[in-house]
Amino acid sequence: MRNAFADEIRKIAVQDARVVMLSADIGNRLFDKFKTECPGRFFNTGVAEANTISMAAGMAATGLRPVCYTITPFITARCYEQIKVDVCYHEQPVVIVGTGSGLSYASLGATHHSLDDLALMRVLPGMRVLAPADAMELRSCLQVAMKANHPTYLRIGKKGEPVIFPEPPPFSFGVWNRVKEGAGLTAILACGNTLPIGLEASKLLAAETTAPEVYSCASVKPLDAKTLSRLFATFKKVVTIEEHSLAGGFGSAVAEWKADEACDSKTRLIRLGCDDRYLHDAGEQDHARIAYGLTAAKIVDGLCAN
Repeated sequence: MRNAFADEIRKIAVQDARVVMLSADIGNRLFDKFKTECPGRFFNTGVAEANTISMAAGMAATGLRPVCYTITPFITARCYEQIKVDVCYHEQPVVIVGTGSGLSYASLGATHHSLDDLALMRVLPGMRVLAPADAMELRSCLQVAMKANHPTYLRIGKKGEPVIFPEPPPFSFGVWNRVKEGAGLTAILACGNTLPIGLEASKLLAAETTAPEVYSCASVKPLDAKTLSRLFATFKKVVTIEEHSLAGGFGSAVAEWKADEACDSKTRLIRLGCDDRYLHDAGEQDHARIAYGLTAAKIVDGLCAN
């Protein structure tokens, strides 16, 4: 995903001289083309994420369109006050990009895990929160975020994620992409990089019962209320999947919507994600997903048991 991000932001910046990139000490070679084609508009701010956000807020106040980029826990939790006060309070159109989100950097330990960023970002007034599923959807999300007149948080992976969409799909805030039609019993709402897991689980479930409907839910805030209303009116189970803590994440947002709508549907909401614990094991992303039960087989077992 990060390669797609670097390429897409370069294309956008070539067309819009207001676009500036602020990178907190990573991705220098990744943005070589950006620096060549957009001279004077790339800033390596160093390991100073709070300053990075404040710089971006000031730039936005002068009419520029800044993008802040670094590893997810450092661009969210480390500089949370600056995002809250400098960006969101003043409604500055800053795009904040967290790379290597979720368990992408699992091998580097809990310091590099980001299982709380959706919760942190979606609670901020005015902040929109996006979690594209693959490199193609990322391009669509970035195009929309760069045109918006409000803060946007973009949660992306690292590299090597499966490409699901053959080309950049249509995207707008509050609208999800249906990836697979189902038989009307179960709907799987996959957030971000869990879409491949959701699709694999769908295949396994189709072999045992009926094929679920699958969505890529890139718009975490705002949610797709129209789709949710239809799903809770027609399906027996709605399942959310996220590489994030179950506390305060995408599944929580859907549960909040259901409660606020006073939805009297008998549809069962099942939230799947990371439980309330740190992972002390060492291993790559697949290892961490197994440890948290984020596999297609575990999802199928859980759905069949409920």
